[in-house]
Amino acid sequence: QVPLVESGGGLVQGGDSLRLSCAPPERRFITSNMGWFRQAPGKEREFVAGIGRSGTTHRYAESVKGRFTISRDNAKNTVYLEMNSLKPEDTGVYYCAADHGSPSIIATDARAYDDWGQGTQVTVSS
Repeated sequence: QVPLVESGGGLVQGGDSLRLSCAPPERRFITSNMGWFRQAPGKEREFVAGIGRSGTTHRYAESVKGRFTISRDNAKNTVYLEMNSLKPEDTGVYYCAADHGSPSIIATDARAYDDWGQGTQVTVSS
């Protein structure tokens, strides 16, 4: 497994925006689907958003549709999660993950993902 590196988390107020970044350490990740997950205290890790290897296909959890945008810049080997209109229920540790196995399907199950980052904390106050 190759650890990914997330950044961009922080403490914000409700309604604010944040942009998370994920920098895979190797160029081979440009052929992988990438996803963002989050885990709130006392809850299971949940899917937030995913993007296909070309950057043209996306998938979002219902709870973030219309507020979050996932994108990738393969030239910079970086994946982003733009989060707008943040709510207190968006609070949690956000993880970046890479799925090397099924490029035609953006998986929502965490078990499909092979490599993970250490996570970055996002806290939204009311």
